[in-house]
Amino acid sequence: MGPELLTVEEMAQADAMAVEAGVPGLALMEAAGESVVREIRKRWTRRSVLVLVGPGNNGGDGFVIARHLKAFHWPVRVLSSTDAGHSKGDAKQNAERWDGPIEPFADASLEGADLIIDAVFGAGLTRDVSGLVAVVLKKAQTSGVPMVAVDIPSGVDGNTGEVRGHASPAVLTVTFFRKKPGHLLLPGRDLCGEVVTRDIGIRPELLSKIGPSIVENGPRVWSEQLPKPGLATHKYSRGHLLVVGGNEMVGATRLAAGAARRVGAGLVSIAAPPETRDTYLLGDPGNLVLELPEAEFLSQILADEHKNCVLIGPGGGVSHRTRDCVIRILRSKRPVVLDADALTVFENDPDTLFSHIAESGILNSCILTPHEGEFERLFDLRGNKLSKCREAAKISGAVVLLKGADTVIADGSGAAVINSNAPGSLATAGSGDVLSGIIAGLLAQGMPGVKAAAAGAWMHGEAGKVAGDHVIAEDLADHLPSLGGLSQK
Repeated sequence: MGPELLTVEEMAQADAMAVEAGVPGLALMEAAGESVVREIRKRWTRRSVLVLVGPGNNGGDGFVIARHLKAFHWPVRVLSSTDAGHSKGDAKQNAERWDGPIEPFADASLEGADLIIDAVFGAGLTRDVSGLVAVVLKKAQTSGVPMVAVDIPSGVDGNTGEVRGHASPAVLTVTFFRKKPGHLLLPGRDLCGEVVTRDIGIRPELLSKIGPSIVENGPRVWSEQLPKPGLATHKYSRGHLLVVGGNEMVGATRLAAGAARRVGAGLVSIAAPPETRDTYLLGDPGNLVLELPEAEFLSQILADEHKNCVLIGPGGGVSHRTRDCVIRILRSKRPVVLDADALTVFENDPDTLFSHIAESGILNSCILTPHEGEFERLFDLRGNKLSKCREAAKISGAVVLLKGADTVIADGSGAAVINSNAPGSLATAGSGDVLSGIIAGLLAQGMPGVKAAAAGAWMHGEAGKVAGDHVIAEDLADHLPSLGGLSQK
């Protein structure tokens, strides 16, 4: 399946277009139910199954699942959240095809069930899960019986990943045609368990008519723009990154610089205050170290046009010096990554930052990489993570990477990338500094801003997975070279 993510509304459009193109709705529902049955039979031997169905198309899928499992001689019971006669269209026809009893939720008994199928509500939930449905789902959750979700666990918003009322976790979620943002955004990602996407007969060509603007991160999104050294490549052609260091937390600056070199930046210079210059000199011998006594001297350093990209923030310090340096960098119109302290210094005056970004004209080559706290200091926005990140990109005029296990990357056009490979072990000091260094290293090599941010987030996550559960930030950069050959994935 492709990396495109469809909103609930876009998925409904895809269904409708498929029907218009000659694929009957019943055939789509039959294919959906059959695909769930195939995934179940791959993972479990024959056992007693309880299918929870709702009144809509998700419930219709549930009846197809029940019918096919029964045909394979699996013991099946069906519990309905409403009178099956209240179903409409294709869901009603599949309810009528079921030749077994339909028990009401009011009499729900989970006794004897070895597997539970959640086919109550799909991703297009329009109201909170409450009342009797919530009671039954909670009972299923506390029973300890594994649950399989059809499309998405009932109660998870397909567009945001947020829980509406109640949602019980699944060990497996089977969705159709393309994933939705809610499969990747927390807490939905946690509640879905393993997510499998299956074809049900909707032609991929329909995507060009729908025009989805959100994708799941991975090499297919950016590998064509990934820098690939050739025989004629030399260190100067691979970019010269300038990292502006501070006199506090020098380790953060060094971590970022090391990561930038590991992803291929030809040269990395650290501009450091005189009092910490020796500390940087005693670090990695491949880093060049320049003295930066005051912010005003940065303009002299940037007069060297070979220094084609700048990273500022990691270990920079929350100070007037850092703030002045950011403004001078933006005035130089260099591609830049602004992280950590370089963002915090504008918390009381974000409009100044945004106006300088606008005046610089670099836009897609200016990348902001805040975590949630730094984001809130800059942007007074409410809502879900995806919508906030997209709105922040429009407000700032920059590419915004909002960090987390479900990192979201957006630009001012509204296009967004959701990263889903980051393990929880990356929640360790210095991890974010490595991420900013990876992104800056790719940006220095000429990679477009959104692509550099997306590639950096994915590489960071993969390095974390390779490093294991007890990774520390110092480990991450060493694993980056092993991620070579990404364009072949």
